[in-house]
Amino acid sequence: EIIVEEKPIIDKILFKGNTIFAANKLKSAMKVKENDILNHSALTQDMVEIRTQYEKKGYQMVEVIYGVNVDKATNRAVVTVTVDEKIRVKVVKITITGNKNIKTGRLVKVLGTKPAWLFNAGAFQDDTFKEDLERIKALYGDEGYLDAQPVPKIDYSGDGKLMYITIDIQEGKKYLAGDISFKGRLLYPEKEIRNQLKMVSGKAFSTRALREDVFNVRQYYTTRGYMKAEVNVARNLNPQTGNIDLTYEVEPKEITYVGKIDIKGNIKTKDIVIRRELRIYPGERYDGDKMRKSKERLYNLGFFEDLYFDTQPTKEENIEDLIVDVKESKTGEFSFGGGYSTVDMLVGFVEVSQRNFDIMNFPTFMGAGQDLTIKAEIGMIRQNYVVSWTDPWVLGFPFSFGFDIYRTSHSRKTNVGYGYEEIRTGGDLRLGKDFTDEIRGDMTYRLEEVKISDVADNASQDLKNETGRNWISSLLWGAVYDTRDNIYTPTRGWLVTGNFEDAGGIIGGDKNYIKATGGVAYYHLFFEKLVLELKARTGIAAPYGNSDEVPIYGRFFTGGAETIRGYGERKVSPRDPGSDDPIGGEAMLVGNAEVTFPIYEKILKGSVFYDVGNTWRRHGDYMNGGLKSGAGVGLRIKTPIGPVKLDYGYPLSSNYDDKREGQFYFSMSRGF
Repeated sequence: EIIVEEKPIIDKILFKGNTIFAANKLKSAMKVKENDILNHSALTQDMVEIRTQYEKKGYQMVEVIYGVNVDKATNRAVVTVTVDEKIRVKVVKITITGNKNIKTGRLVKVLGTKPAWLFNAGAFQDDTFKEDLERIKALYGDEGYLDAQPVPKIDYSGDGKLMYITIDIQEGKKYLAGDISFKGRLLYPEKEIRNQLKMVSGKAFSTRALREDVFNVRQYYTTRGYMKAEVNVARNLNPQTGNIDLTYEVEPKEITYVGKIDIKGNIKTKDIVIRRELRIYPGERYDGDKMRKSKERLYNLGFFEDLYFDTQPTKEENIEDLIVDVKESKTGEFSFGGGYSTVDMLVGFVEVSQRNFDIMNFPTFMGAGQDLTIKAEIGMIRQNYVVSWTDPWVLGFPFSFGFDIYRTSHSRKTNVGYGYEEIRTGGDLRLGKDFTDEIRGDMTYRLEEVKISDVADNASQDLKNETGRNWISSLLWGAVYDTRDNIYTPTRGWLVTGNFEDAGGIIGGDKNYIKATGGVAYYHLFFEKLVLELKARTGIAAPYGNSDEVPIYGRFFTGGAETIRGYGERKVSPRDPGSDDPIGGEAMLVGNAEVTFPIYEKILKGSVFYDVGNTWRRHGDYMNGGLKSGAGVGLRIKTPIGPVKLDYGYPLSSNYDDKREGQFYFSMSRGF
C-alpha cells in the first residue's frame, strides 16, 4: 500500500513588521508566489533575499523568518513573513592603518564599502566588505607583497546606529622577481619571446603583471597562427635569494588555418560589404595583425555598434572556421534641429542621411555600404544645401565613385572674418582607390559659380576688384596615408594628406591658379587615458596664365576655432588696408598640439592645447614675418542632441592692432 500526502498550495503570503519596504516590494523579491506548491527550501532562500534587500539599506541586524499555517480541510496554506527590522546602521568612517608602501588613497579607491556622504547612504553589506578585503590583498599582490593581510575591526556608536571600520594592513615582505627561464617547444628565438614580458628580474613581483605576461606570450603565438598555444608558468620561491623564480612552459601546438568565414548578425548589411573589409581569407593561417586590421576596418564603416571575432572547430584538427558576429547600429537618419557656434552663430538644419545606402535595392534602399546625404542648413549668416552620394565599391570594383551638388552662401560678417558676401553654386565628380590598407588616392573634377558682393565702401580697390561672378573649373588630386586605429576617435597612428588643385588652364574657367596643401597628424595614447594629438598643415597657392591674383575664395585664412585659437576668426591673415577685413594669402602654415583626457568617462573630456601659425599674402613670403601662437583649455561634451565643444584660447603674440585678450569658441551641432 502506497500512501501519498499532497503538499499544500500557498493561498496567501502575508507580511508583518515591515515599515521600510512595502509588502508588494518584498513579495516581488520572492521567487515563491501565491498558488505555488509549498516549498520550504525555496522559502528559506527567499528569506535570504529579503534580508539582502534590507542590508542594502543599512539594516544589518534585520531578522526575517516565516511561518506556515495549513488548512487541513482545503490543503491550502498561508505563509506569514515576519520582519524584525531593528535599527539602521550607517558606515560613517573607514580608517586604514599600517600601510607604509601603498598610499591610503589608492586603497580607499578599491573599496566598494563607502562611508555615508551626500547621495551615498553608507550601507554596509557583509559580502561587499569581504570582497573589499580581497581587493586590498590583490592590490598588494600587484606590488609584490604576497603575504599582505588586511585585518578588519568594526566598532559601533553607543546607540548602535553608527559603524566605524578600521582596516589594519599587515604588509609583510616585498618579493622580487628572480630568474626567468623558458622551456618547451619555443619555435622562435627566446629573445623575441622574452621581449613580450613586462616583469623583469630584480624588480617587484606582480601578480597582475604575471597574468599580462602570460597573455602576451600566448598572444605572440596566436598572432602567428598557433591559435591553440598553451602557456603555463611555474612560480618557485628561491630559498637562497628570497626571490620568486619563474619558469614559462610553452607548447604552441600546430598552426591553425582559416576554414570558412561565417557572417552573422547582419540583417540589413549585405555579406559582401563585410567580407570586402576583411584582411584574412579562407586557407590562410590565422594572423593576429590581420584580424586586428579587419576589426578596425569594420568599425570604421560606422555600420556596427559592436562586433566579435570567434573561431569554431571543424572536422579537421588544424582548421577552424572564422565567425564574424556583428551587431548593427542605426545607419539611416532623419534629423532636424539647430546648433550654435561663434563662427556660424545660430544654424537650423534638416538632414536625411543613410550611411548604408543601396541605390539598387528597392524599396528599402539599404545594405550596400553607399553613403547618401541630403542636407539643408539655414542660419543667421550661413546657408548650405547639399546632395551627396558615394559608392565605395562602384559596380563591384575596388574604386569609390561619388558626386556632390551644392549651394552655399555666407553673409558679410566682419566679426567672424568675412568682409564680403559669398555665394557658391556647383558640383563635383569624385573617383578614388585604396592602393593598400593605409594608402588612398582620389581625383575630383569640380565646377562652380562663385559670386562676391557687399564689400565695404571703405575697402581698397584690390578688394573691390574681387566682386562679381566667376566660373571656377578645377581638377584636384589627393593622397592619404592613414594608420589611425579609429577614424572617429583615434588614439594612435598617423594621418598624412596631400592635395593639389589646378583651376583653369586647359579645363576652362574664369580664373587660373594652382593650390597645393599638405597635412600630417600624429596620435599617441599615454597613461592609458590621455591622448596626444600633434597636427601640422601647410599650403601654397599661385596664379598663372592670364590671372594676376589668386581669387579671394581660393586663398588661405587662419585664426579662430579650427586653426589658431586665441585670435578672431580668420584674423591671422593679411588685412585690407581700407576696411581692415581679412583678405587671405597665398601661403599658410598651422601647427596644433592638444592633449585630451576624460573627466567623466564617455561624456565629458577636457583638453589643453597650443596652436601656432600664420598666413602670408604672397607665396614668396612663406615663413617671412614670424608666427602667431595661442594656448588654452577646452571641454568636449557628448550630449543627446549632439557634441558640444568649448575652447578658451589666449593669444601669445600681438596681431596687427587687435586687442590682446582671450577668446571663447563654442559650437554645438546636430539635432534631436
